Order: sequence, then structure tokens, then C-alpha cells
Amino acid sequence: MIHYLDNEAKSIGQTAPINLYRPIEYTLNMGGKRLRPVMVLLAAELFGGKVDQVMNTALAVEIFHNFTLLHDDMMDKAELRRNKPAVHKKYNENIAILSGDAMSIMAYRYLLKTKLDRQSEILSLFTETAIEVCEGQQYDMDFETRLDVTVTEYLEMIRLKTAVLLACSFKMGALAANASDADAAHIYNFGINLGLAFQLQDDWLDCYADQDKFGKRIGGDILANKKTFLLINALERANKADKQELIGWLEKTQFDETEKIEAVKTIYRNTAVPEITQEAITAYYKQAIESIQHIAIAESLKKDLRDLADSILKREH
Repeated sequence: MIHYLDNEAKSIGQTAPINLYRPIEYTLNMGGKRLRPVMVLLAAELFGGKVDQVMNTALAVEIFHNFTLLHDDMMDKAELRRNKPAVHKKYNENIAILSGDAMSIMAYRYLLKTKLDRQSEILSLFTETAIEVCEGQQYDMDFETRLDVTVTEYLEMIRLKTAVLLACSFKMGALAANASDADAAHIYNFGINLGLAFQLQDDWLDCYADQDKFGKRIGGDILANKKTFLLINALERANKADKQELIGWLEKTQFDETEKIEAVKTIYRNTAVPEITQEAITAYYKQAIESIQHIAIAESLKKDLRDLADSILKREH
């Protein structure tokens, strides 16, 4: 998969106009975990499909995912992605917008390259998922101006913004291999719960990971006042003094960045937010594992899904 993706990225980067396609090559070559295409391939294999028949489906998911990162970085004013300059920083914002638009359409080009028995279902699923991801991103931006975001609202936002694409990746692989509707639904649910755990883990890592391994600045969400699971819980659980201090940091426009990060993390500790977040991650992980039990495949194959879930939850970036 990696070799195939690298070759396709190189080919894209050599296409004219260069200022449209070179940033796409740059984005795809940044590295990353390649989780979503792996999920497509793994699901297809689990249900007896052939990997070479779904390579373009897997590539479509990876291109779409990277398109969302490209635009998200610009919306979030993030300077780094995987320890490299974000596309809008390396090039400019107009190029980032147009290259991202091209990537979103290019994903469909790759989906249409492979003819599968359930191609229409796969296209419908992917299209609905793409809309849901945009809805999640809009909720995320709406939350920027609110101090009353609830945990329930936040979980729905990350379900749309993050979890549905993981679930879609698994289900597309299953459909490509002609899995039963029941099994396709179970592996989709596995992806949803794994995706929720994944994003909560990402929230936690933003505060507590090793920056060199994480690939982004530690505390970036704090500096950007992102409504993360940690911040929302802290606002709900803090005593009066801590809540006033926390809101004060959210309202400040000029501050020492290191001081703000440490002050907010102190309030997180006071409200047991790191532990609450880890408990939520574990709960969604357990729900994901429960979904595996209902899939009609051999126990030895279910282990592959468990191993993938374990690797995601033990990650450091």
C-alpha cells in the first residue's frame, strides 16, 4: 500500500499545473499512520476479498483524509503537520484551498477506477461520510465561540469529524468483499467506537505526548482555545476559582504561551481531567472490541482487528 501510494503521489506531483499538484504530492508524502487505507485493505481481507481489487478504494480514502487535514490546518492556523510546514505555510492559503478542493474530487476518481459488485453502495457510503465530515468540521468551528459546549455535543462532533471516516474505511472494505449487511454494520460500529477512542486519545496526546513523537506542538489545542474533551470537562467540573481562571485564559488575546499551557494543564490536573479522558478512551475501546464479537469471521481473524485497535490506543502520536 505504501509503495503504491508513494508512486501515485509522485505521479500526481509531476502533473501540470505544478502549483496545483505539487502541494498534493507534498501532503501525501508527509507520512502519517496510513490508518484509513489499512482499514480498507484489512476489512477486505477479513471477508475474503483481494487486496489488489481495493487498492484504489484505499487510496481514495487516504487522499480524502489528507484533503481534510490540509483545510483543517488552514482553518486552525496550524503551522506544522507531522513536524513539517503545513501546506498553507509552505505555499500559501489560496494554493492550499485549491489543492484541497482538487484532492476531494480526486478521491472520487480513484473510487471509480475499480469496478466492484457493490460499487454504488460504496460510492453512496463515501459520499454520505464526506458530508458528515464537513458537518463535523462546521460544528468544531461553531464551538470556537461558545463556552457552553457540552460533552454530548462534543462527542457528536468528533463522531462526525473523525469516527465516521474510520468506520467508512472498514465498511467500504467489507462491502468490496461482499460481506453480509450485518457484518458490514458490525465492522462499521467497530470503526465508530474506535474512532471516538482515537480522537479522545488525540486530545489527551496534545497535552501530554512527547512533542518529537507527536509531530505537533504540545499544547496547541490549549493555545488555540480548542473545545476538546479535556477543556469541556474542566469547564464543567472546575471550582469557582479555577473556572474563572480558565475562562480568563480563554479570553486573553496576549499571553506567554508556555505560561498559558502550564496554567491550563494545572487546572486539568485539579479537575482530574486526564484521568477522566483515559476512562472515556477505555470505555469506547471496550465498545469497539464488543462489536468485533458479533462479526461472523474466524477468531484468528478477529485478532487482527483487536491488534489494530491496541496499536492505535498505544500510539504516541
